Amino acid sequence: MSFDSAQAQDFLAHAFAPWVRALDLTVEEISPQQAVLSMPITDDIARIGGIVCGQALATMADTAMVIATAGHYGHPRPVATTNLDTQFLRPGSGDRVRCVARVRRAGKAMLFAQADMHALPDDRLIASATATFFVPPDAP
Repeated sequence: MSFDSAQAQDFLAHAFAPWVRALDLTVEEISPQQAVLSMPITDDIARIGGIVCGQALATMADTAMVIATAGHYGHPRPVATTNLDTQFLRPGSGDRVRCVARVRRAGKAMLFAQADMHALPDDRLIASATATFFVPPDAP
C-alpha cells in the first residue's frame, strides 16, 4: 500500500493537536524509507535574534518521525512516543527548517526512528533527534 504526500498532509491536518498544526508543517516527501517535512521560521517560533526555539524543533522532529512511521507501514498506525532525545547542534535561522525522518528499525511492539533538521537556505544541520515509539499490538 502506498501512502503519498497528500494523504500524509491530510493525516497531519486531522490527527495532530492544534498547537502542532500551528507550526505550519508541510509534508514535502514520503516513502517507505523516509518522510521530509518543512516548517517556516516565523516570529511565533523564533527567539531573540530570529533563532528557532528548541520546543518547535523537538515537536517538528517527533511529528516527522510519526509521519515516517506511516510511510514505513503504508498507512497511519497508532504509535506512542516513549522516548525522544533531541540534540541541538547550532542555532537555527533562515527561512525554513527541513526535517528528514527515517524509521531505523521496526519490531512488533517497538519502533526506532531518527530525524535530522537543517536550516534553509544554508542547509546547515541544526538539530538531530531519535525516538522510540510503542506500537500497540492491536494496531492495524
